[in-house]
Amino acid sequence: MNILETNLNSPQRRLIELRMEHADLDALIDRVGSVVPLDELSLRRMKKRRLELRDHIERLERTLDPKEPA
Repeated sequence: MNILETNLNSPQRRLIELRMEHADLDALIDRVGSVVPLDELSLRRMKKRRLELRDHIERLERTLDPKEPA
């Protein structure tokens, strides 16, 4: 595995990707929820995905930067 492959698959990169997806979904929920009448099921699915992303981000952050000594 070369350096490029390592960087593309690093936990730090995954964390950035998750944060970007969460921010995009958050903006979409805000925009769509106030402008276009959307069915409740779709809105709930987006909100559930947003919560899943937030939880995944938090787990990954704890893995990368543990607060307690190992």
